[in-house]
Amino acid sequence: MGSASEKSSIAKSKSKRPERWRAGFWALIVTQFQGAFSDNALKNLVILLILGSGITQADKDKLVPYVLLLFSAPFILFSMAGGFLADRFSKQRVAIGTKALEIVVMLVAVAGLATQNLTLELTAIFLVSSQAAVFGPAKYGLLPEILPERGLSWGNGVLELGTFLAILMGTVAAGYMSEDFRGRQVWSGAILLGLALFGTLVSLGITKVPAADPKRKFQPNFVKDLWGEIRVARRDDILWLAMLGNMYFWFLGGLLQPIILLYGKEVLQLGDKQNTYLQAALAVGIGVGSLAAGYLSRGKIEYGLIPAGSLGLAAFSGALAAPHLSFLWVGILLGVLGIFAGFFAVPVLAIIQHRPSPERKGNMQAAANLLSFVAIFLAGGGYYLLISALKLSPGRVFLLGSALTLLVTIYTLWAMPESMERWKVWLRLKPQH
Repeated sequence: MGSASEKSSIAKSKSKRPERWRAGFWALIVTQFQGAFSDNALKNLVILLILGSGITQADKDKLVPYVLLLFSAPFILFSMAGGFLADRFSKQRVAIGTKALEIVVMLVAVAGLATQNLTLELTAIFLVSSQAAVFGPAKYGLLPEILPERGLSWGNGVLELGTFLAILMGTVAAGYMSEDFRGRQVWSGAILLGLALFGTLVSLGITKVPAADPKRKFQPNFVKDLWGEIRVARRDDILWLAMLGNMYFWFLGGLLQPIILLYGKEVLQLGDKQNTYLQAALAVGIGVGSLAAGYLSRGKIEYGLIPAGSLGLAAFSGALAAPHLSFLWVGILLGVLGIFAGFFAVPVLAIIQHRPSPERKGNMQAAANLLSFVAIFLAGGGYYLLISALKLSPGRVFLLGSALTLLVTIYTLWAMPESMERWKVWLRLKPQH
């Protein structure tokens, strides 16, 4: 009897554990969704308020990249600190703490929006980005601790789908708040504050995990810390290429996002609400492509999707340079571009999460996060150079992005030829599944 009872207890424990993990995983997804929604709603709202203000066009051209730089700088400054916290303490506790900090940040945003004080609004963008920079390593580091390896690509697909749907909805919400609350932006701030409270409550349900390296010491020189992680990553060619690929993905995204807004206003002559639909089309595409990539990976990290995604990015970025495109066609092209972006991003992220040793996962993710926002920081400078200095049209920038992506694809296939072989194998096996 005792033996039967013990077996029954073990069976019950095994049957309940996946449900607990599932609940914690979905709490993480909802928490991330809320954070990405709020961050992008605030950033795009401030950009739209700047573009719709009465200042000169020259000042607008300077302020928009300034917003992008303020949004990306904290990820450069604080990502390694986030990696330390994610390894030194439970990643769940770090996630809860950062969400609580978001409540304070949104109080600053409320004050800035209510008083139309651009300095406070920009301060809120910097602070919300700082909070997200610390949250990032814990968020991505939680996935391999919550999910088995066979579910990692799927989990990344769900996370990226949620993230880009949140970006979509946050971007669209910014357009509506910009127009519907014109002169009453305190209501925009109140909505963002309420969402921060909601996200903090949901984060309490994230799966509890032990600290990966409780004895780890803080390295105040984040550049030295970053360089140490880069040296470790470079010993693994695949991991290093994935980190470089992640950098390029975010550079291209950081460059094209404001270009799409500019394209909508200057070329298609769209209002704020319609303009955000273009951003939404891209975000929907990325989300769908990410979920599809997770499904098509068939329980493993599928390297073969990387060249497919990269070639699609090059092709459809170039297609956006065609003259006299209608609003509908631009939306369709952006959506398909996003699908291929998802194909590219999901296996790259899964590689970064899976290949480091357990005690380095948090810090390696922080390094990848920091490098991705170095790329976004550079994209802000690139926007200023291409638009303000060189006076290129949005179409020319799309064409330039296509050419750069094609070069990246050629380099990837040269440096990691197995990705092309895996792609061929994946295509041959696909009909059997």
